[in-house]
Amino acid sequence: MGLETLTEEKIAELLGSPKRVVNPQARERQDGKHLRRDYRVVSVDGNHLFSLFTRQSTKIADGFSAGLLWHAKTGEEVILMRCNGNDHPHPNKLEREHIAFCCHVHMATERYIQANLKTEAYAQETGAYRTLSGALHHLVEQAHIEGLKTEPDGPQQTGLFGGET
Repeated sequence: MGLETLTEEKIAELLGSPKRVVNPQARERQDGKHLRRDYRVVSVDGNHLFSLFTRQSTKIADGFSAGLLWHAKTGEEVILMRCNGNDHPHPNKLEREHIAFCCHVHMATERYIQANLKTEAYAQETGAYRTLSGALHHLVEQAHIEGLKTEPDGPQQTGLFGGET
């Protein structure tokens, strides 16, 4: 299957298939201005290989990302889902939308593939996480990945006047 034939149904099937991390003790390493961790992931049926990755900026606390990369049998690699921090705005080019500085989830879409844009260029705002560990937890839950202990972000704290603390 080539990238150009990746449909919404196939993307949903890949994300929905049960998966297992095979190296849960993966070590964090320096990668330029980021700390990076890479996990190998296999579908439970053994038909698909994935990489689960985290990146944390060493300069910007809210500069983080957790993503799931599918290794197609054709040799192509496709980011199916990526949970980003709130350190940058994001444009959804086809929709002519602009996401301000908030956490957002990138999703592979057939529409963006057909438009010859980055596979996962479409994103949606989210309140599901605020930290890298929360983003990883959200991704692991959404992509049905087992074999990795993760924790959700705790509830947001509010101050006396309704603002975050």
